Amino acid sequence: MTAIPQSLNPQVTHAVADGHDHEHHAHPSNNVFGFWLYLMTDCLLFASFFATYAVLFMNTAGGVSGKEIFDLNYVAIETAALLLSSITFGFAMISAHAKNKQATLAWLAVTFVFGAVFIGMEINEFHHLIAEGNGPQRSAFLTGFFSLVGLHGMHVTAGLIWMATMMIEVVRHGLGHKTVTRLSCLSLFWHFLDVVWICVFTVVYLMGAM
Repeated sequence: MTAIPQSLNPQVTHAVADGHDHEHHAHPSNNVFGFWLYLMTDCLLFASFFATYAVLFMNTAGGVSGKEIFDLNYVAIETAALLLSSITFGFAMISAHAKNKQATLAWLAVTFVFGAVFIGMEINEFHHLIAEGNGPQRSAFLTGFFSLVGLHGMHVTAGLIWMATMMIEVVRHGLGHKTVTRLSCLSLFWHFLDVVWICVFTVVYLMGAM
């Protein structure tokens, strides 16, 4: 019996198309799920640094304590910049899902600026502490402080590099399905860093200044 060509068999053509669509949409879901798994491992990393800081923060070796070096007003501005960046990234994702390229780029640029302000203020804080002789080698407390806050800062820096890369991708390739999926992963990463910073602000700065 002669096989019926697929072009003359709508059911076969439709089934093949459905198969391709299912395959196309399965990969982004797997990517996002895989990124969630990565975030879980990052949670363990931060948890270990928080635990280390909790053990070390009382060991000042006769040096300064958090109450003497923390400027809560300064850190509050730093915190506001990062939290605002989370809001603006949310607007960027809304624009991305709406396929609004210009608005997406604009909100990503605003988010980048807020993130850069946060990192700039953190570097400035570290610089002043080290210049005053309160570097990480001064005491176990300062070692724990620089390690925990520095770890978060390195993650934010990595997020900014990733964000700049995504902005270039949006400019060159638009808001295709893969690009939006990558932006979604970056969004998860950025919001995760905001949550971690709230914990850092509370445990390190607020409790340390008491």
